[in-house]
Amino acid sequence: MTVHEAAPEIRPLGVGVNLLPHAVRELTELGLADRLAEIGVATAELAYFNRYGTAIWSEPRGLDAGYAWPQYSVHRGRLQMLLLEAVVERLGPRAVRTGSRITGPGDEDLLIGADGIHSAVRAHLFPGEGPPPWNGLVLWRGMTYGEPYLTGRSMIMAGDGTQKFVAYPIETGGRTLINWIAERPLDGEAPDRGDWNRPADLKEILRHFADWRFDWLDVPGIIAGAEAAYEYPMVDREPLPYWTSGNVTLLGDAAHAMYPIGSNGASQAIIDARVLAHSLAHGDLAAYEAARRPATTALQLSNRRMGPEVVMKLAHERAPEGFDDIEKVVPYAERAEIAASYKRTAGFDPASLNGRPSWSVTR
Repeated sequence: MTVHEAAPEIRPLGVGVNLLPHAVRELTELGLADRLAEIGVATAELAYFNRYGTAIWSEPRGLDAGYAWPQYSVHRGRLQMLLLEAVVERLGPRAVRTGSRITGPGDEDLLIGADGIHSAVRAHLFPGEGPPPWNGLVLWRGMTYGEPYLTGRSMIMAGDGTQKFVAYPIETGGRTLINWIAERPLDGEAPDRGDWNRPADLKEILRHFADWRFDWLDVPGIIAGAEAAYEYPMVDREPLPYWTSGNVTLLGDAAHAMYPIGSNGASQAIIDARVLAHSLAHGDLAAYEAARRPATTALQLSNRRMGPEVVMKLAHERAPEGFDDIEKVVPYAERAEIAASYKRTAGFDPASLNGRPSWSVTR
């Protein structure tokens, strides 16, 4: 096996990412649990609020929610380096070739296109697809050292279904490093859909979130405290009719790029890899696509409908000026079913995940 990486050098770039329990299970079964715990923050809760900071819904996460595995928030670059280190240890230093760009199938026994939303391998299978479709929203991302909030390990989302602020810690201890995302409709032209690291103007971001000061979180203070921020459009890819053709198949964003809703992008790619390895070990490549394509298609479409974050939209539509009693706005049963339904769609319903057989190829 050889990993071809287009970049001339692999460096720990990026901001934060979430690994849900179904992805952490796979990394644990690969023997990476201790290393992951060293670089990640075990998420204690997920909580939704309206744009005034009033609670809509909260739920425990990871071990606190009855899973057999934790949920982690981690710096994307540190996770990448952890995985690179494990690959080199197990497959040897020549297993990863940097500065090696793949444009299409060659004489490989199998080519796995795991080359992201702008995948060259996908473009070979589906020429003329064009750029990923944009939904009119822009995302700004940054990291800020700040004070702990709520449990100290809380992932929060506040907003009204259109404008939103997300925050979660990716380092705790001496200081808390908060990863944050600010989202809203973009005024004017669409940003370049091929540039994921375009610097953003912090003053422009602050202009839209200046009054988002809650009793428990100072949103403009967090934004202003960042050394830098980056912007990119909210884009995904259309679900595909197939992933595999001959000796070529797709994985991760190349196969099913989705809106960053529900913290599922990285987790689904990890699950793809495990199911693919399991299928190949049993000599059945078709089983990989049969297991993963319908599941990720359903998730892509769910994320376009806002997934579990739809509770913020419902609360705003029913009480645009705020509320005193969420039960009168979005009853508990409705909120609970939204959360549970998404877990089922994404494959991390606690009972099902804890009870399903392993995809390990060594057992």
